[in-house]
Amino acid sequence: MSIKLTSWNVNGIRAINKKEVFHNWFNNNDSDIINLQEIRAQIADIPKEVYDVDGFNSYFRDAVKKGYSGLATYSKIQPINVVEKIGNPAIDDEGRFLRVDFEDFTLINTYFPNSGSKASRLDYKLEFCNTLADYVCNLRDDGFNIIICGDVNIAHKEIDIRYPDRNHETSGFLPEERQWLTDFLDLGFVDTFRIFNQEPDNYTWWSYRYNARAKGIGWRLDYFFVNKEFKNKVLSAEIESDVMGSDHCPITLELDL
Repeated sequence: MSIKLTSWNVNGIRAINKKEVFHNWFNNNDSDIINLQEIRAQIADIPKEVYDVDGFNSYFRDAVKKGYSGLATYSKIQPINVVEKIGNPAIDDEGRFLRVDFEDFTLINTYFPNSGSKASRLDYKLEFCNTLADYVCNLRDDGFNIIICGDVNIAHKEIDIRYPDRNHETSGFLPEERQWLTDFLDLGFVDTFRIFNQEPDNYTWWSYRYNARAKGIGWRLDYFFVNKEFKNKVLSAEIESDVMGSDHCPITLELDL
């Protein structure tokens, strides 16, 4: 049996809900599980048409702060468990973690913090990163197969950004962030897109400024990771760069279970 997962930072679920392109995409794609990040809405404020979607079980995690962060996971497959908190109040209050357990794997939908202007939130981001790494390593060591998806807010290598030389001091490409991601993969996790594609110019985020998307000036910030023991189940991992509606585009993962 094959299943398909999609992940997309929609930059506001209420805003994108007003766009026909989003509804066309949602209604016509063949994903079994759809994960959204940065929904930027309290659960009570999510429009009904995207809160209760026919054919999907829907799960949401919002932030304490209104209009900020937040996650949504829609699944055609009935999960066996849902966990909304990682156990660190500083992280949980920002709505950056949503875990959904299935028979064959545990899925973690996550939205990593931005390090902020002049790395003002770098310490917080690294706290988040290390907390998440400890959490998923413990799950893996307990025998769970792990899928992590979402906006990681890190372009890992120079191949993952159009102009690396200009951005070594820019949040999302800081040495500390990139080193953390290297160390995380070394713990036994796999960047699934790079299993299949080692080419440059594969991006998932483009600034709204300077017509960056049309010019191909992007960053690869969105990922599907799996633990290496689960790598042989991965059939494909792709970037849907032609899908509009947000400053990010969707990414997909197909598994053979």
